[in-house]
Amino acid sequence: MFPIYDVIVVGAGHAGCEAAHAAAKMGSKVLLCTMNMNTIAQMSCNPAMGGVAKGQIVREIDALGGMSGIISDKSMIQFRMLNRSKGPAMWSPRSQNDRMKFAEEWRLALESTPNVDFWQEMISGLLVKNGELKGVRTSIGLEIQAKSVVLTNGTFLNGLIHIGEKQFGGGRTGEAAARGITEQLVELGFEAGRMKTGTPPRVDGRSLDYSKMEVQYGDENPEKFSYLDSTTPLKEQRTCWITYTNKDVHSSLEEGFDRSPMFNGRIQGLGPRYCPSIEDKINRFAERDRHQIFVEPEGWNTVEMYINGFSTSLPEDVQYKALRKIAGFENAKMFRPGYAIEYDFFPPTQLKLTLETQLMENLYFAGQINGTTGYEEAACQGLIAGINASLKSKEKDPFLLKRSDAYIGVLIDDLINKGTEEPYRMFTSRAEFRLLLRQDNADLRLTKKGHEIGLASHERLEKMNNKKEKTAKLINELKQKRLAPETVNEGLVKIGSAQIKEKITAEKLLKRPQLGIGDLKSFHIELNEYLSNYTTEVLEQAEIQIKYDSYIEKEQQMVDKLSNMENFKIPVKFDYLAIPALSAEGKQKLNKIRPETMGQASRISGVTPADLSIITVYLGR
Repeated sequence: MFPIYDVIVVGAGHAGCEAAHAAAKMGSKVLLCTMNMNTIAQMSCNPAMGGVAKGQIVREIDALGGMSGIISDKSMIQFRMLNRSKGPAMWSPRSQNDRMKFAEEWRLALESTPNVDFWQEMISGLLVKNGELKGVRTSIGLEIQAKSVVLTNGTFLNGLIHIGEKQFGGGRTGEAAARGITEQLVELGFEAGRMKTGTPPRVDGRSLDYSKMEVQYGDENPEKFSYLDSTTPLKEQRTCWITYTNKDVHSSLEEGFDRSPMFNGRIQGLGPRYCPSIEDKINRFAERDRHQIFVEPEGWNTVEMYINGFSTSLPEDVQYKALRKIAGFENAKMFRPGYAIEYDFFPPTQLKLTLETQLMENLYFAGQINGTTGYEEAACQGLIAGINASLKSKEKDPFLLKRSDAYIGVLIDDLINKGTEEPYRMFTSRAEFRLLLRQDNADLRLTKKGHEIGLASHERLEKMNNKKEKTAKLINELKQKRLAPETVNEGLVKIGSAQIKEKITAEKLLKRPQLGIGDLKSFHIELNEYLSNYTTEVLEQAEIQIKYDSYIEKEQQMVDKLSNMENFKIPVKFDYLAIPALSAEGKQKLNKIRPETMGQASRISGVTPADLSIITVYLGR
């Protein structure tokens, strides 16, 4: 009934969709298994993509040839570039999306991708014979063979939903939990744990009074995620709103704390530190009189509203009573209550940098199964797991991204070397080379790499090369172009910048913090005509490279210095336990994580500089 697949992907969330698409695009025969074909790429929580550091990840996925950026663009209802007031390393694209259209676009994209087959059924276990992975087993007993398997189970592994004192099995509201896989993996020697996440109630937008809220518009000139021209920026956008909780809201919520599964011990899993429930916020920040609430439309045409900032697992009557005390929510009608969900995960220190498990060859984990939270974090893991499963099925070298290559590299390196005791979320502060890893240059960093493995198209590569060449040409021209005082001083005065007394190059003038390339265009007629030949993208890229040239150079020098350690390979079967001089913790951590390079070993918590010196001596022998 089934052929032998190169890659079977279990789960069709953000990680699973990227894994299936990447592997198939690279020529592998793929089977995507899901319990419900109608919930492929479901946005289980907020209807948005990107945000701080997450937006950089979406652009990196796109640059490599993945689909999250394109799907986000096609289903976008609002766009904002966050942190524009800060430096370019902090700029982060974020979109509000049409939940139903997002899922529809992903399904259509997968259905139009050659080499992708679908199977709707719960996968109850792995097919393991003589210690080797051979495929998967379905709940009705079908055995489907494959060279590799990618598990992207999200919150479905033994998922348990909590609403007040009620609890029931489920991977998402209205959907059954997946059973059997955790138990089998534990029998095979894997370590498992429990985590939890939550979601807010959804309300009827027709029942809200928006005159009592702050309006949050999208950007005046919206951008997009994908570097390709196949998607276009929005011409019209939907509005979001901001309101706040108050003391009455907090008092109402506190009345239900005795029935809260978070406070009475029924929830054992670790929750996300940076996206706490409303009851957790009130408990942890008792000194605050209010908390911000974002009111976000779920699509172009639906009246359903997502209440961002009000995630909760309190009883539904407590939720309803408290909601109605928020400004603008006095007559709110609730579509469904918020809830918390506990699920199984597997500490990611059990993985290789390819996301293949150490215990079982050809088995890959991606997404929340690795202890992460967020669509973007899941999607990029799915992409890397799908790429590597495909490459391995063809007996090709693995694909790895370093911390200096991408936020994706930072995320995977953090997970494998440090593990996580709470749902992991990406921030710009986690990346030590964030000035190199900007959202504007993801294509310059990654598209060539994606093209070399057969994922990024030739069209992408040509577009990137064109951008690179034109940026270099423009920078060179600005270095040559000398501006006279009489042509720029009037404009400089208008923007509060010091006048010049002699001719100066346009490049040197652009290094002034208060002066942008747009300002030069506005007050220098000749430059305006010349710069109009370049796209906004090239102009922005040239300006960033000119302004931050010395800082970028310093970061690159640091990367180059550290590359020696990254290139210092450690043999796969290196016996750490046989080295008596290593610290006890060093032995334990090194033997568990099995670093592939000295650079990776240096980032493992508990491994001392002395341990690294000892390993270097032994490797030298």
